Amino acid sequence: MKLVPKEIFTAFMVLFAVIDVVGNIPIIIDLRKKVGHIQSEKASLIAGAIMITFLFLGKSILNLIGIDVNSFAVAGAFILFFIALEMILGITLYKEEENSVMTASIFPLAFPLIAGPGSLTTLLSLRAEFEVENIIVAIILNVIFIYIVLKTSKRIESFLGSNGISIIRKVFGVVLLAIAVKLFAENIKVLFN
Repeated sequence: MKLVPKEIFTAFMVLFAVIDVVGNIPIIIDLRKKVGHIQSEKASLIAGAIMITFLFLGKSILNLIGIDVNSFAVAGAFILFFIALEMILGITLYKEEENSVMTASIFPLAFPLIAGPGSLTTLLSLRAEFEVENIIVAIILNVIFIYIVLKTSKRIESFLGSNGISIIRKVFGVVLLAIAVKLFAENIKVLFN
């Protein structure tokens, strides 16, 4: 097992940008108002478990249906590209269904808000480039950060204000856009060689 700090940091930043837990604070607060209480521990642990499970089983599922990781990484690059556009331009390309059930900590918070299509696709895209141990550490660090944000979402929102959250979303959107372009370029080369 070889942990590489640079890989951990890059994987952490990519997942952090895709999950966009800071940008989702208004949604989290709205959910809290609707259902009264969000179980931060449960939501964080379930999201982490979904991501780690998909990291290991995702490749097997792809092999079962005859898709290689590089093709999936290119598809992932497109998804990251559109998520980045949403973040930068403040538009919504993908609309989540609203569901105010009692299990809000699991659905829609843990899945699909935290461990959604974007983050799951990203994990397999990262797997095409990085060692699994480094990605797992990045997932765990993100889960810890998600837990802290969920616990302190009201304080964070009042501290940053809507302008602060908007600026953070746009900055991470630009970072994510650059990562999507890099991911696409590297994996498309492999597919055409």
